[in-house]
Amino acid sequence: MNPPFDVTRYQDPATIQRVLHTAKTIAIVGLSKNPLRASYFVGFYCSRHGYRVIPVNPRESAILGQSSYRSLSEVPDPIDLVAVFRAPDALPEIAREAVAVSAKTLWCQFGVVNEEGGRIAEEGGLSVVMDRCVKIEHARYEGRMHWLGYNTHRITSVRGGLQ
Repeated sequence: MNPPFDVTRYQDPATIQRVLHTAKTIAIVGLSKNPLRASYFVGFYCSRHGYRVIPVNPRESAILGQSSYRSLSEVPDPIDLVAVFRAPDALPEIAREAVAVSAKTLWCQFGVVNEEGGRIAEEGGLSVVMDRCVKIEHARYEGRMHWLGYNTHRITSVRGGLQ
């Protein structure tokens, strides 16, 4: 019997920081055009913080003002990071595609945990981050974290009368 899968091996802070500081282009698999979806918020956040975001969603022609592609293999430009917003059972195939297009990192968002997908990407030479959010980790390491999820740069505990 195999020991249980330990996802923490894909949550190394040094790897996360290196990936976030070196990536320039992020292909988001499963990016939604619905602003209420987590994938949209992460894509919007990443585009506002200097990353080039490439939507990968076969149901849409454009998201966040960028052309959307049906699959990673259709993306014409080099990809640094593949962020995955899909069900865990889709991860092995996405990992194979990420390896085939020579992406540098496979980043699996919260809940996207699949041991086989991680192994495929790792054996293909990719860095792997799993069960972590790109936006939250970026905010954590760039000093933009706040209790609401972002830093407002405002002090809100100042009482009236104190200037």
